[in-house]
Amino acid sequence: MSLPGSTVEAPVTAPRPVPPRAHLLNAGTVADYRRAVVQGIERVAARVAEVDRPGTGVTPDELAPRVAGIDLDRPLGDTTAALDELHDVYLRDAVYFHHPRYLAHLNCPVVIPALLGEAVLSAVNSSLDTWDQSAGGTLIERRLVDWTAERIGFGPAADGVFTSGGTQSNLQALLLAREEAYARIVGGGTDRPSRPEVLSRLRIITSTAGHFSVQKAAKLLGLGADAVLTVATDAGRRMRTDELAETLDRCRREGHTVLAVVATAGTTDFGTIDPLERIAEICTAVGVWLHVDAAYGCGLLVSPTRRHLLTGIERADSVTVDYHKSFFQPVSSSALIVRDRRVLRHATWHADYLNPARMAERRIPNQVDKSLQTTRRFDALKLWLTLRIMGADAVGALFDEVIDLAAAAWRLLADDPRFEVVTRSQLSTVVFRYLPPGVSRDVVDDANLYAREALAASGAALVAGTKVDGAHHLKLTLLNPETTLDDIAHVLDLIAEHAGWYARTCATAELSSPVG
Repeated sequence: MSLPGSTVEAPVTAPRPVPPRAHLLNAGTVADYRRAVVQGIERVAARVAEVDRPGTGVTPDELAPRVAGIDLDRPLGDTTAALDELHDVYLRDAVYFHHPRYLAHLNCPVVIPALLGEAVLSAVNSSLDTWDQSAGGTLIERRLVDWTAERIGFGPAADGVFTSGGTQSNLQALLLAREEAYARIVGGGTDRPSRPEVLSRLRIITSTAGHFSVQKAAKLLGLGADAVLTVATDAGRRMRTDELAETLDRCRREGHTVLAVVATAGTTDFGTIDPLERIAEICTAVGVWLHVDAAYGCGLLVSPTRRHLLTGIERADSVTVDYHKSFFQPVSSSALIVRDRRVLRHATWHADYLNPARMAERRIPNQVDKSLQTTRRFDALKLWLTLRIMGADAVGALFDEVIDLAAAAWRLLADDPRFEVVTRSQLSTVVFRYLPPGVSRDVVDDANLYAREALAASGAALVAGTKVDGAHHLKLTLLNPETTLDDIAHVLDLIAEHAGWYARTCATAELSSPVG
């Protein structure tokens, strides 16, 4: 009984518990599946539509308590409530690569056909390790591997496999190269050196602008800390082939075996492409495996205007391609392609319960026979639907657009007295720094570091940072065809404002400090 004039709040009723089996996707739950996925898509679409900057500038200290405060042992029991919570801990503060002022890393906006593929592959949930788990998925991946090999210029003996990304692709390529080198060294004689002895003599050569995953792979492959030898780059930040030849000759004189030379088609910082044709000639002459890391530059394989920049890649023994960089695919979508499919045997291990040797004898196409992974997503479907809906020329045209934009941005910076710009990229990066007059190198370094952090904290734009010859620089990585030169000019003005303030503050502090 309540007093006159008082109000009684309706009791809060908890959502009725749903039987666990009701959450499984099957013929009886497709309506629930459809409703849940549509709700999720609508949330993402609404957020993408309202995003007015690439990030919010949220810090780990701000976001971590929100995530840590969620009791994962107390489910919400409701899709809407879970999506509300997800908005607070993820969607609101996510970094949105589709925004035209996201200019930082090699993260591309994604094409809608690939998102369709993502929705399909996650629901069907094929595992691309064995035929009896994937059927048509296996054939689609194999067809895309063949297509990529044809684009590279490899012959009918080529093969490959999809991977999680460039780091895994590079690791597997160097594993194959290591095993080929080991087999050559030990030969068929009875007086064989021990495996540790052989590994201690193996070397890998790459340029100083090559990707760090080469050093990481050497460590994972059990090679010594000094196994990776780096050669200098020229003024264009491309591997110097004269130094490559000298390094190969020095290794021979010192009794070392070079298991591979890693050339780069699209360095992460400078977007430059090593002289592949000349490097291939040198490697062929001495019988050394050539791996081309084209994780970034692989978009040139479909470029209507710039395919010639990859001339010589067809002479490689292995190639890394990252479709999730320059084919506008969602992460992850990468592949390792090899010129001779026989080398993939070094990644094969037959398990009786999964891929017994008799299956290979019956020519059952089990992709696990080629892969470092066992269970593996059907990431190839995203690229398949992209090619079937858009076509390769359309993807290449998008990549051409960002390369053209980078060239225009380089000219903009070269003409701006506030900045110093480094090597002009063959792809879509621009490395530069704000250069205030009359201050020390340390202040210049700190001013550019400050500008990057202040820009990120504002959420107005995101740019990357790197070091060039020991000095801190900023970097634009342009992968969004929607980005305009006006966007870039605006971001440069913000950088100059932040860095200029920092430099002036330092100068004022120096003038006001007492002379000791």
